[in-house]
Amino acid sequence: MYTRSLIVVAALSLHSGVLGVLPLPVRQARAAAGAADVRGLLESARGVAPTMCALAANGASNGWGGGWDAPDLSVRADLRGITGQRGETLSDADARALLDGLGSDDACVRHLAGTLIGRLGDRSLVPSLTDRLRAPSANERASAARALGLLGDASATEAIVHSLRDAAAQVRANSAWAIGRIGDRRAVDEIAPLVRDDSVLVRVAAVTALGRLHATDNVETLLRVLKSDQSADVRRVAAWAIGQLNARNGAEGLASALRGDRDSGVREMAAWALAEVHGRDFVDPLQSALHEDASDEVRETSAWALGELEVKRAADALAAAAGSDKSTRVRGTAAWALGQVNPGRAPRQLLMALHDADDDVRLKSAWALSQIRDTEVVPELTAAMKTEKSDRVRQALVRALLQSGGERTADAFNEMLDSKDQQTREMAVRALAGHRGAWPWPWPWPRPRPNP
Repeated sequence: MYTRSLIVVAALSLHSGVLGVLPLPVRQARAAAGAADVRGLLESARGVAPTMCALAANGASNGWGGGWDAPDLSVRADLRGITGQRGETLSDADARALLDGLGSDDACVRHLAGTLIGRLGDRSLVPSLTDRLRAPSANERASAARALGLLGDASATEAIVHSLRDAAAQVRANSAWAIGRIGDRRAVDEIAPLVRDDSVLVRVAAVTALGRLHATDNVETLLRVLKSDQSADVRRVAAWAIGQLNARNGAEGLASALRGDRDSGVREMAAWALAEVHGRDFVDPLQSALHEDASDEVRETSAWALGELEVKRAADALAAAAGSDKSTRVRGTAAWALGQVNPGRAPRQLLMALHDADDDVRLKSAWALSQIRDTEVVPELTAAMKTEKSDRVRQALVRALLQSGGERTADAFNEMLDSKDQQTREMAVRALAGHRGAWPWPWPWPRPRPNP
């Protein structure tokens, strides 16, 4: 069982970089999977525990959607040893094996079959897949809908729309997801009513599809969902969809959710979405969340959003967070955001953050100071250079010194040239010679990721 699990996880790995951190048996299993035929690979998935299948799916994600719905598990693994390049017509045997796999009584086999269909991209399978939308088994219908979404062929939209009314919730959910994945806006009016479906899974899929379909006429619908749906998962996705649509008329609703939703995941997504909709009139709720929210993730995303909005009046709130928040991630993101808003003068807390115990906080603080370019901070930068042990942070400090300018900068570099530390002398010489290399450029990716 464990060996089969390793083979499936390895076969679904997205990047060679992922494999580089996996144990040797997993990398060996990937090589074995690459040499297997499709039927053998599907058989290896039989009986694999859901946790292992989920691990494989997470490693295989292509960034299109990170966990809002189980169907979105498309793969770009290197499977040329099995079937050839993406888009090539599959052999009859491979096609038959994959289509049969969609009707398997084993969930992991169904998942793997659909994933491979999407990865390999043979659109000649579309007619066979649409036929399976009428199969007696709900599991097979759901798997066929997912596979059609992964193929991304708009010619299947009409058939998938009929499945939006399927008696099985999983089929409705996968069908809504598939239409969002395909991106066929003709189906918006068919998707929108599903935001009132009895199934949470269907509502999540429908709301996310509206975001994917750029359904700007449905912002009011999404705002109602954000305000009143009983499921935090659905409300969170509604906040994401409003941000995805860049719906400025949704900013007030997002701010209200940030202030008062009882679920931290919803508040976090609302903070992210406020930046996406350019909600500069709603800086106050973001500042309040940065100071007061109990969730580290909400505070960090609020700091990120304030940095994205580049509102100078948020500098005091960001400086306070950079200097004293209990979370290193919040302190680092707040420091980064100060560089974004550029208050003109370096806040005292940002200078204190140059001595933070966390490397990333110090790095982002040095970067922020290089953006602010305050000539008065050269002594603090020079002092930080004397005690800093991290090469990346030291490099960021040198950049900050160069950007700060003024007579004090020349004195600082003269002091570096006289340093007993060889690396310090080399950094000074390279910087003064204009050979500065690739400066550290921290850019915190917000959590939650844009795909809920």
